[in-house]
Amino acid sequence: MDSLVRGAQSGTRFELLLIGVFASIAAILAGVGLYGVLLTAVRQRNREIGVRMALGTAPGTIFSLVVGQGLRLSIAGVALGLAMAFALTRAMTSMLVGVEPSDPTTYTGVAIFFFAIATLAS
Repeated sequence: MDSLVRGAQSGTRFELLLIGVFASIAAILAGVGLYGVLLTAVRQRNREIGVRMALGTAPGTIFSLVVGQGLRLSIAGVALGLAMAFALTRAMTSMLVGVEPSDPTTYTGVAIFFFAIATLAS
């Protein structure tokens, strides 16, 4: 009986493995892309930062300005991404095995992952 159950679930397991691999690759690519966008945004403000420092702005203030802008953008992006993910998981309910469509652990983990990347990039 165990052999029959394993055989019946082998297709689903393979599909879930592929989805997991592709989701991991997508998360890594999204993280690298997010890092690149925030890095470019900071580099574009390089002259502005130089002028502010020349006028006597404290380094802590400049740091707060740059990191604050990056974190505001990332909070908006993470919130939009969570809303879209919550809406789209309803379409994938039949493919989820052992996980509910609105699993708070998964949503929290992904949000923390992308927020940490944005914080490092900023």
